[in-house]
Amino acid sequence: MNPLHPKKLLLTKWTAVAPVGRNLHFLVCKVIEPDPPETAIRWIDIEAVHSKSVRRIEWRELKDPARWRQGWV
Repeated sequence: MNPLHPKKLLLTKWTAVAPVGRNLHFLVCKVIEPDPPETAIRWIDIEAVHSKSVRRIEWRELKDPARWRQGWV
C-alpha cells in the first residue's frame, strides 16, 4: 500500500473488505480540518459510491488492510 497522508486523501478511492452498510466502494469526499488548525487531522468523510451515504471515520482506519483496500478492487 502507498503511504497515506491525511491532506492528500481527498477524492481517493477505497474498497471495504467487508460490506459497510451494503456498500463496498467509497470515495473520500471531505477531510475535516481540526480546530485549532495546529492540531493533527483526525476525521474524514467517506461517501458510498452506490448509495451516496456519507460516514465519518478516523483517517487512520484506512491503514488497516483487514478493513480497507486502496482503489476500487
